[in-house]
Amino acid sequence: MPWSAAPLKLGRAWPAAPDAATLRARWSALTAAEGGEREALFRPSRARGLGSSVAALPGQRTGTGKLARESGPCPEPVRLAHGPFEECWLLPDHRLLDAARPELWRVADGERQVFLVEQGYAPKAAGPALLATAALPDDRVPAGRPGRVRPLYRRPGGREPNVAPGLAAFLGERYGRPVEPEEVAVWALAAALPSPAGCRVPLPADPRVWEHGVALGRRMSEVQLRGARGGGRPRLPGGRRPYVRAALPPRPDSLAYAVEDETLLVGGAGRIAPVPAAAWEYRVGGVRALEWWFAGRTEAAEPGALEAVGPASWPQEWTSQLLELITVLALQAGLEAERPLVGPGSAITREELRAAGVLPAPAAARRPASVLEGPEEGPEGQLTLL
Repeated sequence: MPWSAAPLKLGRAWPAAPDAATLRARWSALTAAEGGEREALFRPSRARGLGSSVAALPGQRTGTGKLARESGPCPEPVRLAHGPFEECWLLPDHRLLDAARPELWRVADGERQVFLVEQGYAPKAAGPALLATAALPDDRVPAGRPGRVRPLYRRPGGREPNVAPGLAAFLGERYGRPVEPEEVAVWALAAALPSPAGCRVPLPADPRVWEHGVALGRRMSEVQLRGARGGGRPRLPGGRRPYVRAALPPRPDSLAYAVEDETLLVGGAGRIAPVPAAAWEYRVGGVRALEWWFAGRTEAAEPGALEAVGPASWPQEWTSQLLELITVLALQAGLEAERPLVGPGSAITREELRAAGVLPAPAAARRPASVLEGPEEGPEGQLTLL
C-alpha cells in the first residue's frame, strides 16, 4: 500500500470530545468570548491562531474567515479515530487543527473508504501493529511515535485501490486464483508485525496460509470497524454479552477488575459483567486499552479551559461505548491468537517482487491521487485552486 500520510495533528485537545454535545458547548464558549479571553481559550500554536487564514477542509462546510471575528454556528461534528480502539467526535474546522491532512479528507467517504493505521512502535510494548478504522485518525497514541495512515482507496467511492501496481496480479499467479486488491489490506491486518521502521507485512509463499490470513483479516476488520462499511456490530459468542450489573456513579474516578467473577469495577460502586479477562488485559503500546480509554474521559482538565467544558455527570452514551469496547477487545484478542506465522523460509522475498516489477512502487503510486470532486472554499471565502 504505497501511498501513506501522517495522521491528523490537532494541536489542541478541545476540538475533540467523547460526545458531540460537549463540542457544541465548547464552540459556544469560544465564540461568546472576546479579545484576550478568546485567544486564551483557543490556545494558539505556531501553526494556528485566531488570525490564521486557511481553506475549508474538503467535503466540509465551515467558515474560512479569521476566528478572531467568528460568531457563526458550530460546525457539525464528525467521527474521529482518537487513538487505537477509541472513537470520539471532532469539530471539522481547518482553523482549529494544526495539521488536518486535507489529502485524507479528500478521499474520505461514508461508504467504502477504510484507513489502515500503523500503531506507534515502542520496544517490548505489547499491542497490534496495524488497525482499521472508517473514521479519519489522529496522532494520539499510548506510547511511541504515531504511525502512518494508509487509505484503502486513493479516490472516493472505492476507486483506485492503494495497492502497489502489479502486486495483485503477481499474487494471483502464485496462488492460482485471482486476488482482489482489497485482500492485500485484510491480509496486512492479520499479518502485520511491528518494527522500528514501521509495519512489516510478510507475504506467504503458501496459498493456504494466504487464505487463512485473508479470512482472519476480514473478521478483524469487521470487529474493528464496529458495523461501519456494511458489517455487523461486534457480538461475543454464546450470549456472553457484558451488562451493567450495578449502576455507574455520576463521576467515576477509578477502574479495576475482579478476576474471580469477571467483573469490571467502575468507580467502586459500578459493576459491569461478564468482562472476559482477555478484554481487561488487552494492551496497546504496552498500556491496558480499557484503562487508557477510561483515563481519556476522567482525567482532570485545567479549570477555565475549554477542555474542562463537558458533561456534569457520566453520560449513558459513554457506558454504551464502554460495553462495545469490551466486546471489541475480547473479540480482537481471540482473533490475534490465530495470526498466521510466515517465517523467512516461507515468505515471498523482496528479490522476487523486484524481479516481477512490483518493487519499487512507482513514484506516482506513493503520492496522493489528483482528487478534486467539487469546488473547495479557500481562505476568506475564495475558491481553492489546485
